Amino acid sequence: MNVAIVGLGVVGGSLALGLKGNPDYTVYGIDIDAGTLKSAMDMGMICGGSRESQEILPLADVTVLCLYPDVVSRYVEQNAALFKPGSFIMDVTGVKERTVAQVKKVLPPEIDFVFAHPMAGRENRGIAFASGEVLKGANFLLTPVPSNKPENLDLARKLAKDCGFGRITEVTPHEHDRNIAFTSQLSHVIAISLINSDTEEYDTSSFVGDSYRGITRIASINQDLWTQLFFGNKENLLEVIDNFQKQVALMREYIADENEKGLRQLFIKAARRREKLK
Repeated sequence: MNVAIVGLGVVGGSLALGLKGNPDYTVYGIDIDAGTLKSAMDMGMICGGSRESQEILPLADVTVLCLYPDVVSRYVEQNAALFKPGSFIMDVTGVKERTVAQVKKVLPPEIDFVFAHPMAGRENRGIAFASGEVLKGANFLLTPVPSNKPENLDLARKLAKDCGFGRITEVTPHEHDRNIAFTSQLSHVIAISLINSDTEEYDTSSFVGDSYRGITRIASINQDLWTQLFFGNKENLLEVIDNFQKQVALMREYIADENEKGLRQLFIKAARRREKLK
């Protein structure tokens, strides 16, 4: 199977590394940066690459778009005549309802589009931070739409498994966005807010431990990507922020009132719910 990965950054590069050495796949790369393509070739993650889509897309049985959400439909529209008839496209974007709506308007009728979201991102950007190891055992989300061909969904599942992903979950685009607002986007809101709430009165680095480092790791954020993700899922994200603020307010109330019973119950509830995530 010929796979074209468009955008060899952290996610695209990691997917390429996940397929590296697998005889079932011949992986090509498309990227606007010549240095990135050279690095990909030097690392052996692709067998060929180009800055020009017309040199690669007609060869691809599967095209994986590792692009920012606002670019996906534009890329499909601009390159509609280049996709191999009978092939299918996948994406990796963290917002689905808006992406699905945009792509439907421009997708050629002979091309299928399987909407996907690998849950294995990293806080850094660029091919230098790509790693096949981060895919191993990670969650992979599929959001099928009625027009998807069963055989293409099967191939998408196989590709995910062959990259190293563990659990594959299928949900509607709406369910995806509601859940991702909580598990992913709110986590970034919290990390950023925590970092920015520092008064910087002292040398914070002298006082941090593993808990602070763990919580704030993702505050080293790709501001261009995450601005699009936040705005693209605005309503769901605002809802979970409101719910989170209610919980913080409740904890503040219990601390202010020295309500030991109430505070302990919050701790117990959180510990029990965290155990279920294992």
